[in-house]
Amino acid sequence: MRDQRRSTLLLVDDEPANLQVLRYTLQDEHRLLFARDGQTALALVRAERPDLVLLDVMMPGLTGYEVCKALKADPAVAAIPVIFVTAMSESTDEQYGLELGAVDYIAKPFNPHIVRARVRNHLSLVQARELRETRLQLVQSLGTAAEFKDQETGRHVIRMSHFSRTLALAVGYGEAAAEDVLHAAPMHDVGKIGIPDAILQKPGPLTPEEMATMRTHTVIGARIIGKHPSSMLDMAATIALRHHEKWDGSGYPDGLAGEAIPHVARVVALADTFDALTSARCYKPAWPVDQALDYIRRESGRHFDPELVPVFMDCLPEILRVRTQWADEPPDGTKAGG
Repeated sequence: MRDQRRSTLLLVDDEPANLQVLRYTLQDEHRLLFARDGQTALALVRAERPDLVLLDVMMPGLTGYEVCKALKADPAVAAIPVIFVTAMSESTDEQYGLELGAVDYIAKPFNPHIVRARVRNHLSLVQARELRETRLQLVQSLGTAAEFKDQETGRHVIRMSHFSRTLALAVGYGEAAAEDVLHAAPMHDVGKIGIPDAILQKPGPLTPEEMATMRTHTVIGARIIGKHPSSMLDMAATIALRHHEKWDGSGYPDGLAGEAIPHVARVVALADTFDALTSARCYKPAWPVDQALDYIRRESGRHFDPELVPVFMDCLPEILRVRTQWADEPPDGTKAGG
């Protein structure tokens, strides 16, 4: 059985002596696999999915460069990091190896302490990436739970999150921050998990008491997400709490106005409203796009940040492209146009 506490490394070299040195260097901390040619290495990677590959370059048959190319061309294993360990130490050799997708390049003869340190560093990066991916999957699962509760399609949150990312980039967010927006925005209505079905799924207007209950989904959502050091989860909690605040102070839960409303919440509010207006719900038909845009223009400076509205209009070609790509399926489950 695979030891879940130890990372698995694949060591590839056609010289048994080199493999022996690497074995003595790494065996105390890691589970090791060995290959003496490129074909065996490819087969082991696909069968065992090691956490990291240490790869010689000059081998009979497939070279290490060719093995690396094959791995990076296979989506199933492309994310596994490759470190070249080779006597080819010219800077052009190193540059070529890194261009092929390797994460590091160690020249022979190597210092065992350096090899161990480099391996630990790259495994830490792998673990950080896996942690982020797991966190995103949990966030998406919570978002999906809220959609089932609200009887909305999953495509609504896909659309509005991509609208939000597009708008965020257009107003100057960096790529990393815009990616956080993309992954945080689907959590905006997670608090609806705590709202009774009779209110969420009511086809007619809500009573004042029902509306007061409905409005608590913002506070519930922020409580569900909680406080985290993660920038993305912190952003998700902010969005959940503040996406129904309005520029003129007439929103909820706290009646914040203007720039007191967190900027990302203003971005998501605009994106979410556009998709909500142009989508069918149990209590309303879908609005035509032009009618929704007219509403957004009228609400500039009241509901929406007046600086965001013209940028949203500039982004309309991309917004409509996403809307078409992720259109809801007809109620009978057949694909549109099919």
